[in-house]
Formats: sequence, structure tokens, C-alpha cells
Amino acid sequence: MFPSKTLEKYHAKLVSLRKDQLLCHEGDVASDYFQVESGSVKMYSANQDGQEFIQGIFGPGESFGEPALIGKFPYPGSVGALEPAKVWRLPGDYFFQMLKENFELHLKMDQVLCQRLRYKSMVLSEISSYEPEHRILSLLKYYKSKNSTGSPVLIPYTRQQLADMSGLRVETVIRTVKKMEKEKKLSLDGRKIRF
Repeated sequence: MFPSKTLEKYHAKLVSLRKDQLLCHEGDVASDYFQVESGSVKMYSANQDGQEFIQGIFGPGESFGEPALIGKFPYPGSVGALEPAKVWRLPGDYFFQMLKENFELHLKMDQVLCQRLRYKSMVLSEISSYEPEHRILSLLKYYKSKNSTGSPVLIPYTRQQLADMSGLRVETVIRTVKKMEKEKKLSLDGRKIRF
């Protein structure tokens, strides 16, 4: 989202994470803006039984944590690395200074937050109203719309991640994906979904 040189200018530090290492915990005071440089991370919350709900998966160039920082509320989920990752960590005071001094960056941030609201609205509607196939198709279509020019793309999410993002059980996702493959709504490339 923001150029690395700009982040460095405003005192951001690059943090290296190992796979499964946590960057912040659900309920922590929101004090920093984060942006992925390489690898990927997930923001998730867990219920009392330990079942995760993935709120978002963020890859290179994508940011997270800013709604809590701007809204002055605790981080809504824990953030952990899905693979080795490098993440820019920009202290809140410098984040706000950067936005004040760069209107074009402020506008870019507004656009990202609007897209995130659109995604959250879609997920909430899907989880509360639709059958498993529709939920999975909606997630696949959303990913494709963000990352493709229209031709089929390889979806990087595991069946477990799709379950955690859609509120479904992993067994339901596995059965539904197999059914969708038979109906030629998607194809499988090894263990990955091509859509």
C-alpha cells in the first residue's frame, strides 16, 4: 500500500516473523500500523473451544490494524504468520503524521478501509444467510476479483482456512469443494483450488 521508503521516513521498523509467530494479540491496545512486506499473516479470533475465525489474510503490500488504531479500540483479533514473513510496524503517532502530511496517502487509506468494509459486509451476509457452496464461491470470487484479470487463479487458501473464513466446518468445505469440482464450478490443481 505505502512505499517502503515512505514508511522508513516515518520511523517504521521491519519485523521478521517465523511461521506461526504472533505479532499482536486480540485485545491488545492498538498502537501501531502494520503493512506486510513479504510472506502472509492472518488476523483471527478464537472462541472458548479454540475454534478460529479468520477475519482476514494479508499478503505483500496489504495493511492491517489501522481501523483499531484510528478508532482507538483494541485490536479485534490476534495476528500470526502463516509462513515466514516481514511486516512493517509504524508507531501510531508517526502513522497519523504521515497521513496529515500526505493527502494522497490518506485518500489511499480511505479506499482500503472502504474495500475492507465491503468484504466484512459480504462475509457477514454469507455466514448468516447462505448454504456452504454459496459461501465458498463468494470467498473464491472475492479473492479472484482482488488478484486476477479474469482468467482462472490458484487460490492460496487451505480447506481449513476457507472453513475458518466462512464459519463452516472443514469437513463441509472438503465435501462441498469435491462436489463443486464434479460440477465443473472449479478445478483442483493438486491440493489447491483453481477458480
